[in-house]
Amino acid sequence: MSRTRTRTPVADPACVDAVDLARKAAEEIARPGEVGEHLGFDVEGDRVITHYFACLDLAYRGWRWAVTVARAARARHVTVSETVLLPGEGALLPPTWVPWSERLRPGDLGVGDILPAPADDDRLVPGFLSSDECDHQMIYELGLGRARVLSPHGRDLAARRWYGGDRGPNTPIAYAAPAQCSTCGFYWPLAGSLGHMFGVCTNEYAPDDGRVVSADHGCGAHSEAPVTSSTAETAPPILDDMGYDLMDEPDELRAGEEGTPGEDEVPPGSVDETASEPFGHS
Repeated sequence: MSRTRTRTPVADPACVDAVDLARKAAEEIARPGEVGEHLGFDVEGDRVITHYFACLDLAYRGWRWAVTVARAARARHVTVSETVLLPGEGALLPPTWVPWSERLRPGDLGVGDILPAPADDDRLVPGFLSSDECDHQMIYELGLGRARVLSPHGRDLAARRWYGGDRGPNTPIAYAAPAQCSTCGFYWPLAGSLGHMFGVCTNEYAPDDGRVVSADHGCGAHSEAPVTSSTAETAPPILDDMGYDLMDEPDELRAGEEGTPGEDEVPPGSVDETASEPFGHS
């Protein structure tokens, strides 16, 4: 058995010495003063070398100018093959590109947007598939026209998402609720295996009206919440007949005690007609 040995290319002396040629090529595409010191070279192949120069542009810290030079066989002169700006060690780079379909988040889809499910989407399985691991809903869907239905993996993802969100049991409104949704008359369980854990709220006054909630979720709009009286109870009056309070005397009573004539008294200076007549006369 023969083994193929890979030959390591040898650095061409003429290409190694072409530092000034490479620098001039970098300065032609860079702005003045942006090409720094020579950082070394890499051997790309026979008579092909890439020279590196520091980039002094403040917006490209850690980047470097890369100029590839080459020499044809039996040729004397070295020519420039390519000039680019490449990131070096510690260079600031943009984040890894992610396809738009993977960047979407719940609620991002707007009016007119189309989001097709990929052919290998593990949340879906063919509608004609039936096995012990699949939901019994798949058997029900057999022949009803839907090419794919929810897979066990897709069902579990939805259950984790709903249960761990703001419609599960670990929310402040659920902790403060008088009872769980499973005992509420407005709770409508889902069909299939998801109905054991989730249902839809149908109370128009509840914050989750029309949304899927877990059976152990809850809110203050529970159908069996205790009714509180709307009228406040008035306390009976307290009568204290054992003590007394000192009160200021009204000015009218004080004036009468000091000389105000009563009903049978004659005011001073008034004329008493009966007293002016002699005794015995009518």
